[in-house]
Amino acid sequence: MNLLDDAAFLSLEHQLHLADVLGEHSWQVNLQTRAFTFDTEHGSIECTDFHFLGTAAPGPDSWLWSWANRSGFPESVAALAATVREFGVEHEIGELSAPELPFDSLPFDQPEPFQVAAVQTEAAKAVTGRWTGYQGPAGDDGTRAAFLVEHPDFRVPPVEGPRVMRTLTEGLSGLALHDHRRALNSYLSLRGLNPAFSPDESRLMVDSPVLAGTIGFDEHGVAASLELSVRGS
Repeated sequence: MNLLDDAAFLSLEHQLHLADVLGEHSWQVNLQTRAFTFDTEHGSIECTDFHFLGTAAPGPDSWLWSWANRSGFPESVAALAATVREFGVEHEIGELSAPELPFDSLPFDQPEPFQVAAVQTEAAKAVTGRWTGYQGPAGDDGTRAAFLVEHPDFRVPPVEGPRVMRTLTEGLSGLALHDHRRALNSYLSLRGLNPAFSPDESRLMVDSPVLAGTIGFDEHGVAASLELSVRGS
């Protein structure tokens, strides 16, 4: 859960940016030649690199890491996923180190493949520091394939107050957070916004050139108020 909280908001900011960049699009991947291309209304974007994480399949109701997949693609495609496995082994996190993970071992009630792929991608982001993910159908049976994708256009712009506010408001309304305090502090720290908790941790204070104010928490540690103002242009 800590990994997912650490990744939550920064991952969301990257996914919002990716959606803005791609708009309406289609995609194609060739694991053998290591080619991943998005076709958008503005032209094609060929990823400078991509990493195959794994697949979530409804048949066996399981997630299969790419490094455990015997489909014959080059090992380099799954190399980053293998580093996630190493992290899982070192820190005794079975969800990251087991070759195959049954859906019912994850904290969902009858999870869909896209939900499982999303959770595993979020964990991989936090471990690797690669923050842009993409998933899509792999075949006609409902299987979802998950990737981390790279391209200069996918990098989030330098920190801006309005963008951070959008990420915070959309994240608080839509993300499944286990620890609001940890998730918010992690994101604001990663974006260089100098967060600091009040002595009783009832408020998270922000004082930066682009954003200032406080985030208040209720008695359960849930973010209850966002009193932040955007600074500068």
